[in-house]
Amino acid sequence: MTSDRLTWFALFSLIVPLAYAQSSSPCRSESRQFARIELKEVVSGLREPVHATHAGDGSGRLFVVEQQGVVRTINNKHVIANEPFLDIRGRVVAGGERGLLSIAFHPNYSKNGFAYVNYTSDEGGLHTVIARFQRDHHNHLDPASEMILLTIDQPYRNHNGGQIAFGPDGYLYIGMGDGGSANDPKNNGQNPATLLGALLRIDVDHPAPPLAYGIPKDNPFVGKPGYRAEIWAMGLRNPWRFSFDTGTGLLYAADVGQDEVEEVDIIRRAHNYGWRVMEGDICTPDVNRHCNPSGYELPIATYRHPDGFSITGGFVYRGHQIAGLCGAYLYTDYVAPIIRALRYDGTRVIATKKLYIGDKLAISSFGEDEQHELYLLDHRAGRVLKIVPATQ
Repeated sequence: MTSDRLTWFALFSLIVPLAYAQSSSPCRSESRQFARIELKEVVSGLREPVHATHAGDGSGRLFVVEQQGVVRTINNKHVIANEPFLDIRGRVVAGGERGLLSIAFHPNYSKNGFAYVNYTSDEGGLHTVIARFQRDHHNHLDPASEMILLTIDQPYRNHNGGQIAFGPDGYLYIGMGDGGSANDPKNNGQNPATLLGALLRIDVDHPAPPLAYGIPKDNPFVGKPGYRAEIWAMGLRNPWRFSFDTGTGLLYAADVGQDEVEEVDIIRRAHNYGWRVMEGDICTPDVNRHCNPSGYELPIATYRHPDGFSITGGFVYRGHQIAGLCGAYLYTDYVAPIIRALRYDGTRVIATKKLYIGDKLAISSFGEDEQHELYLLDHRAGRVLKIVPATQ
């Protein structure tokens, strides 16, 4: 284990009790086996849901992001609130891979009322917006309170990434795609001078003017000429959903492939995940089939087309309702809704299984509640499905 990882795990062991104080304790008992599951519909009537999360405030609510620019609240009785939690449809350009793509609640949300969103806008040219909103006296987010932290120009209409999430270290992580088109024509994935094709890490609590945020001092490229200091890791094509394992601190990310390979990565500080030189664990066919793969971090898991065409990343299960899933990372595919699971021991994948083969589902995202139970979002049907133990 490297010194970086030793430092990370030591830090994580101190921070997790604070960062997840409002949540239940994650399960710890693990095996190489996998429990059987089924899906239970808990909510319907949503419009193109793309992200779900909780606020960590002890309320038991689930917040679902609709792509057009609305965040809906689902209470602990699985009832959708009549009033939106946030409605910024007038600021969002939606369609295809664009829209309001995720929401992240500040670790101290119960006190400061801050939540952050990632959306695409075409005002003045297509770009990604990372913005903060604040809770009002109606317990909603006030659209007038928007403070834009960061805007990132998008050269094309796809590969926006879109995930934001707070890590156990309290910093905000931002997943950025390569900016779109085929074969990354601008080579953004391998260009450290751009924020595209990378996982970013910023400090929202200590802005450093003229920036509206701070740069953590331990970001790997701070002070390195030609590199953006916000970059935590690079070489990504279109990371569609990443998450931190609340049991180990490892950061899992699913990176959508192009022609042949879908991949799952463990994202580590300063590592380069290969795109556009590599597509998953192969040399990118339409760029150079005889590339030099040295220096690139290979995925921990892949699957080939036509077993799926657009990976959807999930979570390591840390709930208590399905004991046989504890410690397993779940993920799926938007086109081929097979729920897969793997167990990773920190060095290699030691077990895999297809848990569920769906039909007529378009799973845009997983979600996690305060008890670490997992949900799926059916993008086309506008439903939220809970992953539950199989009854037969």
